[in-house]
Amino acid sequence: MKTWSETAEVQPLASRIITNSIQKDRLSHAYLLQGERGTGKEAVALLLSKALFCSSRTGVEPCQECHECKRIESGNHPDIHWIEPDGQSIRKEQIEHLQKEFSYSGVESEQKVYVIKSAETMTINASNRLLKFLEEPSKKATAILMTENSSSIIPTIRSRCQTIDFKPLNPQAFQEQLIEHDVSRSNAVLMSALTNNLDEAIAWSTDEWFAQARKLMVQLIETFSSHQDDVFLFIHQKWLPHFKERKQQERGLDLLLLGFKDILYYHIGKEDDLAVFAIDDIRIENLVMFFSQGKLLDILNKLLDAKRKLKQNVNPTLVMEELTIQIQG
Repeated sequence: MKTWSETAEVQPLASRIITNSIQKDRLSHAYLLQGERGTGKEAVALLLSKALFCSSRTGVEPCQECHECKRIESGNHPDIHWIEPDGQSIRKEQIEHLQKEFSYSGVESEQKVYVIKSAETMTINASNRLLKFLEEPSKKATAILMTENSSSIIPTIRSRCQTIDFKPLNPQAFQEQLIEHDVSRSNAVLMSALTNNLDEAIAWSTDEWFAQARKLMVQLIETFSSHQDDVFLFIHQKWLPHFKERKQQERGLDLLLLGFKDILYYHIGKEDDLAVFAIDDIRIENLVMFFSQGKLLDILNKLLDAKRKLKQNVNPTLVMEELTIQIQG
């Protein structure tokens, strides 16, 4: 999404709210963009930044060609500051550094923008620091916070931002996009269930690590159903060595969610909605015989709880061991 007109096709509400504010010169001093990963939050943050700095803007549309637009696109504009998690969280020191930067005059103008990615990962101290910053807004400073989970952001920060909701992308349309990029239909269905980001989905579809991750997910579910005594061995010898990093661990739980959801869908006659298994796959027929609908609902809830614990930095080995006991119970 390089223009507001393109954005309007994918996120009409977000586009309308921001472009109306640009036209009326009534932009908020702080925005909270909330929605699933890949729904266009970062593209909108870039567009809004360009609209503020572009020297040749036509109406609401930045020109994309001027020096300002090109530097923003490349991430090299001196008056636009991006903050991302340092490890698993955004720390107080990062916000303090931002405040120090903003105490100076703009390098080329008085306008400044700061963008905070994954704002839900701010520590309490970082949140309190940012709150003080938001309570004393500069007329020329614009804050853009992005999050997948606004409920994890303290209410006092949310109340000082204009919240803009990003709707999930249409999965069928996204699948067709992937197929146009030579992704197989079965892979397109799986990718659309995992991400809304086109580049990410295309990369995963040819990634050997991801292919092995998908294979391990199916093997683990089958081990739960047919070789329960071997599950802990499988977790320690195969699962944990493959899913080493935090994002990989989250991706593993996402795949397990889809796998168990497929079994539930097969149970209730929603075979057309399967993401991992094929309709004629004998494995899913066997799994349906083992897992009851009630058990599957309980497993899905336990998986969501495990995802929350990973977000809270609980040790991933402990998370998987506890999850294993719960699924076996």
